Amino acid sequence: MGLALGLSLTLAACSGSDGLRQLNRPPTGPDEFKVVPAKPLSEPESYTFLPVPTPGATNRTDPTPTADAVVELGGSAAALQPAASIPARDGAIVNYSSRYGVTPNIRQVLAESDAEFRNRKARFTNIRIVPVDRYNQAYQQFALNPFAEADRFRRAGIRTPSAPPPTNQ
Repeated sequence: MGLALGLSLTLAACSGSDGLRQLNRPPTGPDEFKVVPAKPLSEPESYTFLPVPTPGATNRTDPTPTADAVVELGGSAAALQPAASIPARDGAIVNYSSRYGVTPNIRQVLAESDAEFRNRKARFTNIRIVPVDRYNQAYQQFALNPFAEADRFRRAGIRTPSAPPPTNQ
């Protein structure tokens, strides 16, 4: 009895956690989805008007997978450039959404808050006999019931699209 308990505690102590969804250790080799081929070299129209090299700046052969995908799907690569100002058609929504103030570093604040939340949820769950997916357990309280939300919107008088009936699982 004591040997079985000691063995199970030893196995549980050896199973570390690398994250909420990390059930297996990632492979050590390269990720084939992160390999982006370089663009082919091309000769400039004129060698007399070459731009001055700038360290850290991009050049014409640097891969731009997002812009390339937008162009291939029929979009404009210029649309990916950050806008100098807010378009007039979006002014009302920006004013409404910023009526209580704007946190300039909101992405950093949310990332730190989320990391702290995940660490707090995983503090006492490091001892495991079998690897467990803790993601759904950690974020379960934030999940929305789509059918209850659709009913709530309908009661408020908001037009909602029809949805398939809920399935019993």
